[in-house]
Amino acid sequence: MMKNNRQLKILYSLLTISFAWCLILSCIILFKTELVSMDVMRLNNVASMRKTDGEDCTLPPTEGYPHCDMKIELLKANWRSDPCYKRHGVNGSMCSILIYLSEIESWCPVLPGRNILPAAAQNTKMGAGHAVIRDSLKGLYPAMEGRIEFKWIHQRISSMEDIWVEAGRSFSAKYNLTERTAKHILVHPGFITREANTHMAENAFTGGPLGELVQWSDLISTLHILGHHVHLSASLPEFKKFVRTNTSVCPSQPSVELSLIYTDIIGLRQIEVLLSDSWMRYQCMMRVLDSFGTEADFNHAAWVKRHDLYSPYGSLNILLKQFYTMFPHTPDNTFLGFTVQSLVGSQLRSTSRAQQALVYGKSATFWKDKEAVLDVIHKYLDIHGTVDKSAPIPSYVKNHGIIKGSEVHSLLRQSKVFVGLSFPYEGPAPLEALANGCAFLNPRLHPPQSRLNSKFFSEKPTFRELMSQHPYAESIGEPYVWTVDMHNLTDVERALTAILNQTIEPYIPYEFTCEGMLQRVNILIEKQDFCYNMGGWPPLSALQVVKAEINTSCKQACQNKGLICEPAFFPHLNNARQFASYGVTCETSELSNLYLVPPAYNKKNNHCLFQSDALLFSCVRSHESFTRICPCRDFIKDQIALCKACL
Repeated sequence: MMKNNRQLKILYSLLTISFAWCLILSCIILFKTELVSMDVMRLNNVASMRKTDGEDCTLPPTEGYPHCDMKIELLKANWRSDPCYKRHGVNGSMCSILIYLSEIESWCPVLPGRNILPAAAQNTKMGAGHAVIRDSLKGLYPAMEGRIEFKWIHQRISSMEDIWVEAGRSFSAKYNLTERTAKHILVHPGFITREANTHMAENAFTGGPLGELVQWSDLISTLHILGHHVHLSASLPEFKKFVRTNTSVCPSQPSVELSLIYTDIIGLRQIEVLLSDSWMRYQCMMRVLDSFGTEADFNHAAWVKRHDLYSPYGSLNILLKQFYTMFPHTPDNTFLGFTVQSLVGSQLRSTSRAQQALVYGKSATFWKDKEAVLDVIHKYLDIHGTVDKSAPIPSYVKNHGIIKGSEVHSLLRQSKVFVGLSFPYEGPAPLEALANGCAFLNPRLHPPQSRLNSKFFSEKPTFRELMSQHPYAESIGEPYVWTVDMHNLTDVERALTAILNQTIEPYIPYEFTCEGMLQRVNILIEKQDFCYNMGGWPPLSALQVVKAEINTSCKQACQNKGLICEPAFFPHLNNARQFASYGVTCETSELSNLYLVPPAYNKKNNHCLFQSDALLFSCVRSHESFTRICPCRDFIKDQIALCKACL
């Protein structure tokens, strides 16, 4: 009997447990059914809203937008809390909320089917009008007058006004420029801002570096002559007036809708911090003036950390083509350049040329340990300098001290040789010498200088090696530029003798003339688009594919064929189908962000390597195991930034 009772108790316990599990399972099923029901209701509501709004409100994948869902819920609950939302079209519907969070703020991806107008088109709607070549620079002056930050820039712009106006007339006579939109363009040179505290604008009048100021002056002149609306900013409060910044409720309203923002690396860091959550809206508009160039290794923050390549100018995570260089250092960046002031033939002929040389060097440190070569030059020519009067230089040098640019040009027109002292690197002065009919003595560098052995380059975001003081001038060559070993005094004398036995005519490469810069910048503004049409320029018809040798970069492989590497074409080649069309069969393949050489393949096993991160495409890297498939293009003589089909 007791045994039967125990069996009954066990059975009862099992039935109780089974009943409990049934209840739990039922609840789970009911809960899931309720969730599904709620999802169906939500989808029905969205579908209803979509129908009501007449818009396709299917939200695309939100990868890269981690706060999108939260922002949707917040705005659904609070869209009536501030009238600014209504001004931006929010009416409580899902469509209006998603449109606001993707187009006014940048929390969510843009909806499929939404034809978002580029900023230039928005400006047209706002009455920016057509861009017409201007016949004066005076419209720029009120924004610069009385401001120490722009004093030197103002002086250079006004001194070259006649040259710019004439270049504008010549340029407009050669090309149809009638279909261009006048864009609102913000110019924010970070290195002269009050927040940067570099004092470079003030130091420009006491012998400070002028290369960057020359480039900013010429960029501003170019934008204005081309007919665009140029807005100048020299502080963060000033910059803030032109952008939408997220406040606690609603973004601030800018005074204009910008199409482009020109800044430098200092300015870019300032802007990124200032904009914070609004940064994504403006990132693609950035054009970053970068004197010496930036390479993929230093631009990609994760790569920098992985390979310990810190640079104060690196880890910016923008497209390499958004960096605008002073000279065409690397095809990975965009060549912006500057202009070389020139005089017409009659003005040059009116100045008699003496038996004299002018030394390139405003700082006494540049002259250190150069007595031997200066002694040799002094055997042939009188030597003049423009260095601080207190500098310890040879007594035979006629020192004019720190003088204005116009006075330097006058000295160049009186001289036969412009003498480099190995530093500063890659400045504008050697091209100014050529423009004034003065040959340039360009020192070779032994060993080549780079971040690996030079204090100057140690923090620059590039591994580029300089073989001479001025590589661009070196490429021009004789009779204008004589690249010599300044420690080999026999070579120096040989070069001097050759220079003095001929007449050097003034020479400026077209890309460094005012008209050449107008042509180049106009095309870049009209065609180079990192926001909406990244694959459309340069035209794919310009692509010429070259297979590099092992340990050869695409820059070198293209150059060996008389071409230039064009990184805009890398995505087009970055797949097995394109490899096959060029005779490469991929037995195996790998999509990776661990290399800088893709697209490439290993000849031994036909293993193909494709790039998974667009920020790591590089023209300048090579590998001991992989053959690179290189995207090359032609270029216009003396206008390397443009291909023949680019105009």
